Amino acid sequence: MQLLKGQKVDVTKGRSLTHLSLQFGWSTAKKDMSIDAAAFLLSDQNCCVRDEDFVFYGNPLGSQGAVAHSVVHSVEGDREAIHISFSKLPESVYKIAFTVTIHEGEIRGQYMEDVSHLYLRLVNADSGEELFRYEYGADLSKETAIVVGELYRHNGEWKFNAIGSGFYGGLAALCANYGLQVDEEEANTEIAVTAEKTTLPTIELRKKLVQFTLEKKKISKIVARVGIVLDISGSMQALYKNGTVQEVVERILAVACQFDDNAALDVWVYDNEFSRLPIVTEKDFGNYVVDQIMNNHAIHKFGRNNEPQVMEDVIRKYTGEEDDPTPVFIIFINDGGVLKSTKKIITEAAILPIFWQFVGIGQSDFEVLKRLDEMEGRIVDNANFIHIDDISKVSDEWLYDQLLNEFPLWIKEATVKRIIRK
Repeated sequence: MQLLKGQKVDVTKGRSLTHLSLQFGWSTAKKDMSIDAAAFLLSDQNCCVRDEDFVFYGNPLGSQGAVAHSVVHSVEGDREAIHISFSKLPESVYKIAFTVTIHEGEIRGQYMEDVSHLYLRLVNADSGEELFRYEYGADLSKETAIVVGELYRHNGEWKFNAIGSGFYGGLAALCANYGLQVDEEEANTEIAVTAEKTTLPTIELRKKLVQFTLEKKKISKIVARVGIVLDISGSMQALYKNGTVQEVVERILAVACQFDDNAALDVWVYDNEFSRLPIVTEKDFGNYVVDQIMNNHAIHKFGRNNEPQVMEDVIRKYTGEEDDPTPVFIIFINDGGVLKSTKKIITEAAILPIFWQFVGIGQSDFEVLKRLDEMEGRIVDNANFIHIDDISKVSDEWLYDQLLNEFPLWIKEATVKRIIRK
């Protein structure tokens, strides 16, 4: 079975599968290119607990042999493999992320555009049967690493998510993303666009990065209204005071600038109450959180959380107060404890031209949000969830790639179902 980007499939459900082999293949345009496959064994916090949870050629065994790396040369063209023994995997391993990187790509001037025929085969290691094949990477250019896919637990079984998202900064950036320490020398090569970083204002660079991401995902011509909903419950207080929330607003504003004809970002905050705030633009984003939120005594702050009421106001604005067929992209920042009734709002809103991109930050388990993709009763999948342990530590490139990962799929499905009017 050929997998498509963003597709999620059952791996163990309905199969007698005890050993899985993930076979990686590729071709390179340059003879001196060194490509490496690896696996990151992740906890439910989406990070590696120990260095040994990073399995690659230099550390070929993880979780006492439950995960093993090997170099292969098969007739199918496989180059490297990751072998999984499901019975040996400890319960602490919630997810396994599979990656491909170019060794010293930025230093050597070698990028994913120089690599072709990238594929991953999921094979029953006992019978040799190929279960799934995923071909990816055709949309990549200056990246030096790829998160190919993820194997994750779901209702006592294992599923696979075909991702195929590019990363800048190679192995160092991936390790940092999954909570591992990296050498200072590696960290200094994180992004291939350092020249632009020194000459462009931050907002202009971020707009360029968003535009690059939109082009990569083939949605650069899409026009959308963009809004952000910010959790302001008690557990978020430190993030407001240390500037993290201000940084989030600035990063999301770059998305609005590239999507929205008005280059404006709509803003809500909520705890057990909610407030609809003035829009953010490039002219007034500099001190927005302090001026419009922290110093605004009309806003209820640092109480408990209540998502449905603010979601209803988002829906009211875009489908009741404004008669505009333009699709809406909502980025919903939350640090845990989402009410279960949120699922009902999402289900009922599936007929509306609104896509909900939830971003979980911090150490909570996010049980409700993790189940978004498995929610039934919707005409289209209108919501996605990503978890970021510390949003201040992830790169703009990675953040934009993850935020915009499933929005293009929703645009296509919503257009076919005539939820989006042309």
